[in-house]
Amino acid sequence: MSVSFDANSGLVIVPVQLTGPSGLAILRLALDSGATRTLINTSLLVAVGYDPAASPDRTEVTTGSGVESAALVVTQRIFTLGRERTQFPVLAHTLPPSAGVDGVLGLDYPRGSVLTIDFIRGRVDLSYPQSD
Repeated sequence: MSVSFDANSGLVIVPVQLTGPSGLAILRLALDSGATRTLINTSLLVAVGYDPAASPDRTEVTTGSGVESAALVVTQRIFTLGRERTQFPVLAHTLPPSAGVDGVLGLDYPRGSVLTIDFIRGRVDLSYPQSD
């Protein structure tokens, strides 16, 4: 499945459906090939019923301002670029309002598939290789 983006400016933004214990949210995540893990703004995780503060799993995250601790939250369902992931772990972190996005879609999401970013056409595509 392909998603359009503005190839002439800014970030590559993909719409993401996040399902939680108490609801569904449509998020705007920046596709980040420099991020090994997917990160979602803490307030949005809370809004759909997750409790990052209760998560026993924490990990260090390197940000532009230094190294910080972030909760690892296992989500019920994330859907974007035509792919559904269940029981998918994400990092919970508070982003500044100036970020302009709800988080980042890291390399953990497309692993095992073919991710194509076409800057000429302004399209992102996620597909699976054909078996021989």
